[in-house]
Amino acid sequence: MKNLFQPLSFNCGAVMKNLFMLAPLTNLQSHEDGRLSDDEYRWLTMRARGGFGLVMTCASHVQAIGKGFSGQLGCYSDDHLEGLSRLAASIKAENSLAVVQLHHAGMRSPEEVIGERPVCPSDHEETGARALQHEEVEQLKEDFVAAAVRVRKAGFDGVELHGAHGYILGQFLSAAINRRSDEYGGSLENRSRIIFDIVEAVRNRCGPDFLLGIRLSPERFDVKLGEIIEVAQRLVSEGQIDFFDMSLWDVFKEPEEQQYKGRSLMSYFTELERGHVRLGVAGKIQTPVDALKVLEQGADFIILGRAAILHHDYPLQVHDNPLFKPVTTPVSREYLRRQGLGESFVNYMAGWSGFVKD
Repeated sequence: MKNLFQPLSFNCGAVMKNLFMLAPLTNLQSHEDGRLSDDEYRWLTMRARGGFGLVMTCASHVQAIGKGFSGQLGCYSDDHLEGLSRLAASIKAENSLAVVQLHHAGMRSPEEVIGERPVCPSDHEETGARALQHEEVEQLKEDFVAAAVRVRKAGFDGVELHGAHGYILGQFLSAAINRRSDEYGGSLENRSRIIFDIVEAVRNRCGPDFLLGIRLSPERFDVKLGEIIEVAQRLVSEGQIDFFDMSLWDVFKEPEEQQYKGRSLMSYFTELERGHVRLGVAGKIQTPVDALKVLEQGADFIILGRAAILHHDYPLQVHDNPLFKPVTTPVSREYLRRQGLGESFVNYMAGWSGFVKD
């Protein structure tokens, strides 16, 4: 297991002390105005103390209208700085990299949560979302960048752009959802323009020593695997990002699209000419053996979600016992409380099939 505990350097100069990253996990624990709560602080800092080399926040919205769920952490206002600064300092005190995931839910922002119609690259009948005006797209880009600047001011090592799971950047990428006729719609180059513009601006305004990554999902949510591969390769070639976070649902699965079957979904990204860009993968990595298989198949680091919920100290457990086996679900509510989950988070996990005992 010693390979899991080698340090990993990024092009920006940041160093991850081991190859364990905490996935950006929805947890519903912050205050309704986006300020950090004690519950969310406890949940994240316990993972830093538990040995994770990089601790990432949940998706943190860059505009009030981009809020995706109640209890979401915000980064769109200086009112959030106090909590963010407290969080960054505590994570970094454990020699863990501190990263905020920048997010906007777009058409997936519930109207009852944001108090108005959600927005989308184009009008979207099913969700009732309205199309962003051109000047609103420009403001959206600026607000992603301003959030990155704010996060840096708070003391975080870097940010990850949430381009996965059908949220607004993924909505722009989708030809089925994005039907714009301006420079942000049509060709893949146009549909991905917003991502490349944000990446360039974050790098310019936050500097070369700021950790910058992006989460992509290559399936579901009306995106095509071939297009995500193309976007990923261009991001690598332009050399502005430090890492990819590929959300694969199951790191060992084959692609859904027939033309790509016959090999693992992950292999399409491990084979990219990545240069200095690091690749992390997420999706049903449960045991230390799973983690080693991922590294052997070409990933640079592993991203843990469910396993990190179940064990706040997963890296330390593996370090001390290479035969460590995570607890099996369902688990009790009290067990999750001992792992640092607040009541809102426990209730949220109870909605996951088979995760929490009745």
